[in-house]
Amino acid sequence: METSALFTPTLPTFFTMFLLIYLFARFLLFRTWGPKHRPEASSCVISLAHSTPAVFMAIHELIHSQRTASVFASMNTPFENTVLEFSIAYFLVDLLHYLIFFPTEILFILHHLATLYVFSTCRYVVHHGAYAIIVLLFLAEITSGCQNVWTLASFQRADSASAAKLYDFLSPRFYAFYSVFRGVLGPLFMFKMGLFYMSGAAGEEVPTWAWVSWMVVIVIAICVSILWVLSHWKDWYRDKVQKKEK
Repeated sequence: METSALFTPTLPTFFTMFLLIYLFARFLLFRTWGPKHRPEASSCVISLAHSTPAVFMAIHELIHSQRTASVFASMNTPFENTVLEFSIAYFLVDLLHYLIFFPTEILFILHHLATLYVFSTCRYVVHHGAYAIIVLLFLAEITSGCQNVWTLASFQRADSASAAKLYDFLSPRFYAFYSVFRGVLGPLFMFKMGLFYMSGAAGEEVPTWAWVSWMVVIVIAICVSILWVLSHWKDWYRDKVQKKEK
């Protein structure tokens, strides 16, 4: 008897994988860290475990996808569905992390819920449009590796001179890297994606309720990212000025 095409064991498998990585980081890798930063550091580890494979998976799919005029509305390929499930599993585990340890971090919780909505509806309801979602995933996750190392260094910079040096070294480079992908390329692709859907080229493949809600989430996420990096650029510049005045 053939296995149903709808049966996909990848989501629970990926969820278990990310959960085990989180537990390993929390109880073994960072067991000597204080209670304040141990959960956050564990979150960084699963983010690293997600971002690097996600970037390579996205590159593989984008290289091998057929570039047709209606690619934004094309049916999801099995590999695209795997990429979506891989990311859904990560965001579910990280969402649990925030709900348990940082329930007042409303912005992060809303971000994860909104991202899960886009990925889940694309994967399980609409079954079309994964190409555009995966391009945006690539543009977001390509900065995550640097961001997580920068974040881990920030946790230890008060107690470690080497961590402080690494943080200072990475900060302007990470902000520039982030600004290019999240502040320039992301909005440009979002604009191209919006033009396609507003033209009606998606037809009935991607329903109006789906692409409108996706675009709302994407616009808000990109705006928040731009405000976030601008705030850090401002802090970095202020610190540089203060150091020169001393």
